[in-house]
Amino acid sequence: MYTRILIATDGSELADKGLAKGLELAKDLNAEVDIVTVSEPWAVGMYDAMGWSVGYMNSPEYKADREEGAQKVLQPALAKAAEQGVKANPVHVLDRYAADGIIETAADRNSDLIVMTSHGRRGVTRVLLGSQTTEVLARSSLPVLVIR
Repeated sequence: MYTRILIATDGSELADKGLAKGLELAKDLNAEVDIVTVSEPWAVGMYDAMGWSVGYMNSPEYKADREEGAQKVLQPALAKAAEQGVKANPVHVLDRYAADGIIETAADRNSDLIVMTSHGRRGVTRVLLGSQTTEVLARSSLPVLVIR
């Protein structure tokens, strides 16, 4: 059925539920897994009205800081996969919005299925906060399993 599953995570407690379900499915299907986390683009000017952050995003420290943050998400996820006996590959997508990074990685890795979580927001909260899950559902040509 599914031989390559992409599991999206941001390291949150909710995303861990999606990771667990995705790994369970992968184990049952003997599927390979790609675990992806996405570092969104740096919001220039958000931290410093004087603009010093513009230079930061072009510095070697920027990429190293983002990679360090991604590894804090990916390494525990890989450990959980290993505990389940599931072959998993870590993927860090830098400077993309989550939905874009997830969809592009799924295409690059020839995934059969995307597994991710949703906060289950409704009404005005959903409109104001948006949803990367909704974006993936709307744009992906692959099946998406959403864990609430």
